[in-house]
Amino acid sequence: MPLKNINNFQKSNEYRKKIHDLIPGGAHTYSKGDDQFPQLSPAAITHGKGSHVWDLDGNEYIECLGGLGSISLGHAYEPVVKRVIEELWKGNNFSRPSVIEMEMAERFLSLLPGHDMIKFAKNGSTVTTAAVKLARAYTGRKYVARPAEHPFYSYDDWFIGSTEVKSGIPEEIYKLTLTFKADDPDSLQQLFNNYPNQIACVISEPEKYNPVTPELFKQLIDIAHRNGALWITDEMITGYRSYFPGSFVKFGITPDLATWGKGIANGFSFCALTGKKEIMELGGIRQKGKEKLFLISTTHGGETCSIAAALATLEEFQKHNVIGHNHHLGKLYMQGAQILIEKHQLTHYIKILQFPWHVSLAYFDLNNQPSWGLRTLFHQEMIKRGVLFQGIFCPHFSHTEEDVEYILNAFDESCVIFRKGLEDGWEKYLIGEPIQPVFRKYI
Repeated sequence: MPLKNINNFQKSNEYRKKIHDLIPGGAHTYSKGDDQFPQLSPAAITHGKGSHVWDLDGNEYIECLGGLGSISLGHAYEPVVKRVIEELWKGNNFSRPSVIEMEMAERFLSLLPGHDMIKFAKNGSTVTTAAVKLARAYTGRKYVARPAEHPFYSYDDWFIGSTEVKSGIPEEIYKLTLTFKADDPDSLQQLFNNYPNQIACVISEPEKYNPVTPELFKQLIDIAHRNGALWITDEMITGYRSYFPGSFVKFGITPDLATWGKGIANGFSFCALTGKKEIMELGGIRQKGKEKLFLISTTHGGETCSIAAALATLEEFQKHNVIGHNHHLGKLYMQGAQILIEKHQLTHYIKILQFPWHVSLAYFDLNNQPSWGLRTLFHQEMIKRGVLFQGIFCPHFSHTEEDVEYILNAFDESCVIFRKGLEDGWEKYLIGEPIQPVFRKYI
């Protein structure tokens, strides 16, 4: 298939002129904002089908990071849409729980050895914050430990205060979050040594940048437990990606609590907190006389259409080898991209990170420094050729080998422009401003 040459963004530019007057940041997720994309890119999507999306100007793209990784099966995936429509005709929200809530609870928990209870929510920040609250109540401690290298766990104060974006958060709150070096048992133990009997929990993604062995995972959890803290595994990205249902099941090790979201409902707003009964029960109403913990209470947490989407997604993963398909395509992309990087002698300047189920790129200049300008230039060229690209390929069930071939052909041509930008200066080839970090102190 010949590569596209997309250069018409007229309606996208009109959209950009208006949207920032209506929505702070121009989007409801900072990662979707205009400062995360080249100027020559779609400002908004009109619709998607399978692995493809279309913008306001009618341009068609292969989307590499479907819904920021929330799409695990594909856009408008028919078995999911059909199940959602069936449920919507029964009503979407009631004054008492819907029967579908028990069905989902039983089905999901049956996948998780050692986890007995579940709580639904609409976004990941809600469940990670709820997990932290449970840990604090269970241990009677106030500090939270998280890996310094991991970029995001919640938009709530306990986490965001530990990043550069501290505005609006009291110092008394953000000082309660501590950081350690990811995947480094000594670093974690030193944190406990520095704050003896004060850390309530450790929250960490099970697999992020480096390969993790079951032995290392268990060692880290054991350190937390020896020091009286709970371990929270954040499966937002790894759930339904690294393994079905998630990494902790793959490793055969049970954390105290786990948080889930993104791909578990194929783009629908469904997230969950799961955990051991003695901890989760603190958020219940059966322990008469005990101080009540207000865990999660959301009007839309039991919305039936999203639960139906989660059930249908779960069933598709059980019917088909979705994980195998996605990992296969991820490996094809990684192998092909590495060949192209070597072909264009860019080994020191474009590096492939992470795993077949979440492949990301890092970009460096001639001084071996990370370069936002070169990053933006590469993304500009990929988008120009019909690949909606944010530096990450997160394969889902609707992606095909033909899609990967097309992406790699676009990658090949984009490397040519990247090489020119590397040697002559990216400013000569980039239209507009470079992408900016999401977590930055100043706008």
